[in-house]
Amino acid sequence: MLIHVHPENPQPRAIRTIVDTLREGGIIIYPTDTIYGIGCDIFQPKAIERICRIKQVDPAKAQLSFICYDLSDLSQYTKSISTPLYRLLKSHLPGPYTFILPASKEVPKILKSRKDTIGLRVPGNNIARTIVRELGHPILSASLPGEMVEEYTDPEMIQSNFGKLVDVVVDGGIGGWTPSTIIDCTQDPPELVRQGAGEWSESE
Repeated sequence: MLIHVHPENPQPRAIRTIVDTLREGGIIIYPTDTIYGIGCDIFQPKAIERICRIKQVDPAKAQLSFICYDLSDLSQYTKSISTPLYRLLKSHLPGPYTFILPASKEVPKILKSRKDTIGLRVPGNNIARTIVRELGHPILSASLPGEMVEEYTDPEMIQSNFGKLVDVVVDGGIGGWTPSTIIDCTQDPPELVRQGAGEWSESE
């Protein structure tokens, strides 16, 4: 099912349909401030396993991250945030960044890496954040399977390629090409893991 959602003012009825799908253990493809992502409710382990099968990755080895609504939401899923780290996060979020942080007990076991870390995002995308806000907790954020190709920017092409694998494709307009910038905040100073859409200098 393809659902058109206004990027600036997401329609409540459309958001409700998407959130109901997530609560029932469904999988969605949705826009972020970078590329379109595939996701589910982080408290639906069967849905997470289904995404890992689609992507052909082992859940125990997959580097999975998820989307939070804001900084206070994000702070529930990581261990205590120091003042310098809080300033760093506040100056970059919402934005095209994934921050790797120590996972708190709130993070479902299936999503923790072997190092007990988790990738957290607060994207500058109103649709993704509205879905998270209405759901009441984060959604999984994973890239679409395979290599990044032009089809991954166009929701109608995404629907024709992946519509049978997922329950809902959220059409929020043409997406981007470049994934998020990944910063490992378990290092001191934080370390750039992948340069993506977000600007980053080693002096930060």
